Amino acid sequence: MRPTTKGVFPAVLTETFADEATQPFWDAALDNRLGAPKCTKCGTFRIPLTPFCFNCQTREIEWIQLPGTGSVYSFTIVRHPLSPGLQLAVPCASGIVELDGTQGSGARMIVNIIECDVDALRIGDKVEIVFEHLAESESKMSVPRFRPIRQK
Repeated sequence: MRPTTKGVFPAVLTETFADEATQPFWDAALDNRLGAPKCTKCGTFRIPLTPFCFNCQTREIEWIQLPGTGSVYSFTIVRHPLSPGLQLAVPCASGIVELDGTQGSGARMIVNIIECDVDALRIGDKVEIVFEHLAESESKMSVPRFRPIRQK
C-alpha cells in the first residue's frame, strides 16, 4: 500500500478489473469525466451497472456524461484506522453522493469525500468529482473522489 494523505483513503486496487460492460466508466475516468449507464427504454440510470434495468427489465444502455457534481446524501467519518498503515488517512469521510444530471432519479455513488473539514461536512453539501490518476497502475486507472465545491 502506498503512502496516503490525511482524509484520503488509499486506493487499494491498481487495476479496474473492468469487463466490456463497465470499461466505458473507467475510460471516461481516465479523461476526467464521469460516465454513467442509462437505460435506453425508460431513462433510469443504472449505477452500478446491472444486467437488467430494475425499472423496466431492459438490457440496453447508453453511456451519458454527467456533470460530475452532486450533493452529500449521507456520510460517515472514519476516525480509527482499520490497520496501522491507514493511520495517516484518518479522519476521513466516506459518503454517498446524489449525482446531478440524473433527472431526479436519485442516482448515487459511494465515494471518499476529500479536501474537507470532516467536522463541518453536512448532508446536502454540494460536491464535485476529482480523479486520482494512479501513476503506479500498470493498466492506467483513475479513482473517482468528491470534494466540497468552493464558493467563488
